[in-house]
Amino acid sequence: MNVPASPDRVSPEWLTSRLNASGLRGRVRDLSWQSIGAGQIGDNARFQLTADGDLPNSLVGKFPSTNPLSKRLGVRLNNYAREVFFYSELANTLDIQAPRCFAAEFDVRNHDFIILMEDLAPAVQIDQMSECSLDQAALALEELAKLHGPRWGDPDLVKLPLLAPMRMETSEPPPFSAFLEVFYQRYGSRLTQAEREAADTFGQVQEAYASPASARTVIHIDYRLDNMMFGGPRPLTVFDWQSVNHGHAFQDVSYFMGTSVSTRRRAQNERTLLEHYLEVVRSYGVTVSWDECWRLYRHFAPAGLNMSVLVATLVGETERGNDMFMTMARRSIAMCEELQSFDLLKSGA
Repeated sequence: MNVPASPDRVSPEWLTSRLNASGLRGRVRDLSWQSIGAGQIGDNARFQLTADGDLPNSLVGKFPSTNPLSKRLGVRLNNYAREVFFYSELANTLDIQAPRCFAAEFDVRNHDFIILMEDLAPAVQIDQMSECSLDQAALALEELAKLHGPRWGDPDLVKLPLLAPMRMETSEPPPFSAFLEVFYQRYGSRLTQAEREAADTFGQVQEAYASPASARTVIHIDYRLDNMMFGGPRPLTVFDWQSVNHGHAFQDVSYFMGTSVSTRRRAQNERTLLEHYLEVVRSYGVTVSWDECWRLYRHFAPAGLNMSVLVATLVGETERGNDMFMTMARRSIAMCEELQSFDLLKSGA
């Protein structure tokens, strides 16, 4: 199967066939496109259509990254296959609001792919270096509960290979200290001594961090502002499902709180926000006590730091990417220090 793995390979005829197959009637007569977004692993384009029938005027397509380093990472971690799997087989088993998908195709030979989605304009994306409001944070956690709740503890998830934990194609993955060394080479001059000491401490508790005692469900892994659109066709739509996984729910919760809410706003409101998340996830019959919630929230507080160290050293370097990883790492470190997360991990509690 030939997959149009870049915007310039998408033809009016191909679009017409996929939109018709999705249940829409009409014909695309002409199209134009422009790049949008600032993805680290995949590239996105907005297509403007000249069409008849009930076809939309615009669509968004997602493709493999044109950056060789980023594309290589997407292939090695099966990111492209995972995202196609999410839209084609998994999304309809969950309640979280994802974009409507008109086509999701993947070529197993070379990992070429395309995901054709609704255009969410005029929805608004909040820059990752900024922060969301308290109401937006509550909405994001409510949608997160709608991701986690439907399949919380579902034993069938372990049978799905594309939800397995991401692994490099090496028999012995590099230790975290190796990633940390590269991270320091790139960002060392931008880190304070206290921030470096925090990152070093996290490196010492990697085993405890990676093996918590908690139920598993479907998780996003990269649940943050860059992957959300507020408004438009619905209050909140979540995208970038390339890292979807079978993992620990509170990894997503702590990651969002530690990367997308300012340190001050998080500290002032995190208990109220966590209670809101618990209320929604319990509506699915999930049993989680407040004490367990708080323990796991503290346990996964380094999630933003962990992601920053690992991904920043593997993807192609950009000025915005550098600033973003620094913002995420610093917020996450502040969260860890306030919640005494490293002490918790050292204690094995």
